[in-house]
Amino acid sequence: MAKYLLLKHYRGAPAAVNDVPMEKWTPDEVTAHVQYMRDWAARLESTGEFIEGQALAPDGTFVRSDGEGRPPVTDGPFAETKDLIAGWMVIDVDSYERALEVAGELSAAPGAGGKPIHEWLELRPFLTEPSTITE
Repeated sequence: MAKYLLLKHYRGAPAAVNDVPMEKWTPDEVTAHVQYMRDWAARLESTGEFIEGQALAPDGTFVRSDGEGRPPVTDGPFAETKDLIAGWMVIDVDSYERALEVAGELSAAPGAGGKPIHEWLELRPFLTEPSTITE
């Protein structure tokens, strides 16, 4: 099994086919979209392929160490994840091909007008331990 991170983006990826911002969807369209993602996760959970996922709030802050007791906080000028990442899912699948398949299914979640979004999702493998060479 191999673990992958699926990232849902607000922007930064190519435009989706059904590229209507969620704030312009009807309440029923939002409900259908969220239910699709829940059903997708439940189906993959039943096969042991879904690990976890979360939607992210739109606020966030960059923090770094700047000496003892002085972590600077900024709201830019970086490309911030709060502007880019809407949420994430972790899957654990048998192959890269299976990861592509389940990501494609998630990309087809309904959006405006009940039509599939066909949004771009970022698929990233988790790093694994390097091979140990023994002589």
